[in-house]
Amino acid sequence: MAKKDMYNQTRVTEFVLIGFKTLPEKQHLLFGVFFTIYLVTMVGNILIASVVLVNPHLHKPMYFFLGNLSFLETCYTSTVLPRILASFISDYHEISFNGCFIQFYFFAFLAGAESYLLSAMSYDRYVAICKPLHYVTLMNNKLCVRLSVASWMIGIVASMFTTTFASQLNYCGPNEIDHFFCDFAPLLMLSCSDTQETEIVMTILGSACTMPPLLFTLASYGCIIVTILRIPSNSGRSKAFSTCSSHLIVVSIFYGTLIIVYILPKSEELRALNKVFSVFYTILTPMINPFIYSLRNREFKEALRKAMNKLVSYSRVHRIQLQCTMTHM
Repeated sequence: MAKKDMYNQTRVTEFVLIGFKTLPEKQHLLFGVFFTIYLVTMVGNILIASVVLVNPHLHKPMYFFLGNLSFLETCYTSTVLPRILASFISDYHEISFNGCFIQFYFFAFLAGAESYLLSAMSYDRYVAICKPLHYVTLMNNKLCVRLSVASWMIGIVASMFTTTFASQLNYCGPNEIDHFFCDFAPLLMLSCSDTQETEIVMTILGSACTMPPLLFTLASYGCIIVTILRIPSNSGRSKAFSTCSSHLIVVSIFYGTLIIVYILPKSEELRALNKVFSVFYTILTPMINPFIYSLRNREFKEALRKAMNKLVSYSRVHRIQLQCTMTHM
């Protein structure tokens, strides 16, 4: 029986995000956990982006990409987490038809952009470690801007196609999305149209946004590891491996869960675990990504320390001036 014959033809005007409603006894606990993650993600990423922006010593390719990543992660996590937090405290799970596809558009756009931005960052590290004498020539400002703009544009274009295809399908009931945000796989399951062509387009675009940057990133780190093995100092090798392993773990979690959710064939077991896998690339990686890339870096930590000292000094001077003003009133 065709999908369109299975449901009545009343067009859906809103969706219900089931999210974590199936765990009613854990709503307060989940709110606390997700609120803490959101707070850490926002404060951490905004702090990193601000330090990179205001410190002239960090106006280098690596920190340029790190600032882009932090800004992207701030936007990325804000497309999903505020809506989840609202559902925990208000028990309101409805989202309008247009609101659902707007959320889907920004999520897909930022996820695609992040995939290519991470590969650009891996290329920067490859040039720095494997071709240090040519680093200044190869990683010039023009190339950095082009790589960054290309990452954002790929995300925008891919998201436009996926959102357009998904939104033009017919949705005539039921309207409950078994997910915590509007994602295309749960949406297609609700459509009463023939979704075969749309699924093919989505798979192609999903592969284009994950496989090339993933393979490029793995190739870059493969070359980096080979170069590191040639370092005569044990301490130098250990330090370089520590940094690379941290980057690779984060990248593997991000790309790996994206591939599982969007590219691999959907068995019943994978469908049931999609919500769990989605937590990794929508909530956890935005929190840990910038920290992994920044807090192991001595130059950035020194810049952060100086920025915090200036902030503390400014606050102290401002407090003293305020006390003097109050005394003379």
